[in-house]
Amino acid sequence: MKEIIAVVGSSNTDLVFQTPKFPQPGETVLGGKFVTFAGGKGANQAVAAARLGGDVYFIARVGDDGFGNEAIKGFLKDTINTEFVFKDKDFPTGVASIVVNEKGQNSIVVAPGANNHLIPENIDTAISAIEKSSIVLVQLEISLETVKYVINKSFSLKKRVILNPAPAQKIEESLYSKIFLITPNETETELLTGVEVTDEISASKAADIFLSKGVENVIITLGEKGAYFKNKTEELIVAAKKVAVIDTTAAGDIFNGAIAVALAEGKKWKEAILFANSASAIGVSRLGAQASVPYKCELE
Repeated sequence: MKEIIAVVGSSNTDLVFQTPKFPQPGETVLGGKFVTFAGGKGANQAVAAARLGGDVYFIARVGDDGFGNEAIKGFLKDTINTEFVFKDKDFPTGVASIVVNEKGQNSIVVAPGANNHLIPENIDTAISAIEKSSIVLVQLEISLETVKYVINKSFSLKKRVILNPAPAQKIEESLYSKIFLITPNETETELLTGVEVTDEISASKAADIFLSKGVENVIITLGEKGAYFKNKTEELIVAAKKVAVIDTTAAGDIFNGAIAVALAEGKKWKEAILFANSASAIGVSRLGAQASVPYKCELE
């Protein structure tokens, strides 16, 4: 039987502006296109896991508004269990303003709204989803108090916790020993370890710091250079696939959703990272967050 994945995190509506270049302070840039997409790191990862073959519960909080209702419709379309996507009558669905330049790079401002009000009591209400799951995937786009509660509760239930430490923030030292897999990018790695990742040697040094804190497995995502993996017995770099980059907005989220699915299916680390790299490569060749997430048939 397929293992269940619980994703706990944010859900946003992305307002995306395509422009030749990023505006400087005080500058107005004309031209480009405006589109609206479903987004949010938690939602992106839940959608990625579901489309890539995972059996997914999503635990989140949206506003009782049009954006929230549309988000839930989208989750259901992707066969995600939405029993614990809570509707907030006091705060709106989170919104992200995303500017994408002609190189596919992005600049993002987020108004969290209801995401900030996903609280430990909601996790208690949704505990049956975590109990049924073998893997719990969480990010840092919700309250750190709630992230801490999710990690502690999942660890106590002997679940494999994947922490994607994004957006980059410090976490309590006591949490590291309860994390099965941590998946920072280069920027997040430097914030959490103090090591600037520029090559395999510096990536190894940073990974050693995570391992010394008690994390079982480390994947440092390196963008177009691929991904670096290390645990106590294995170390490897898996190259990224070369593609024409359109929009990198959800690259990391697709990678994390894919890794969760690969682990749920029992893949070994190299195979799992190859699978995640392939999914992420398809994603960056398209515009949008959830709109860019591939389906498993596209990888096969």
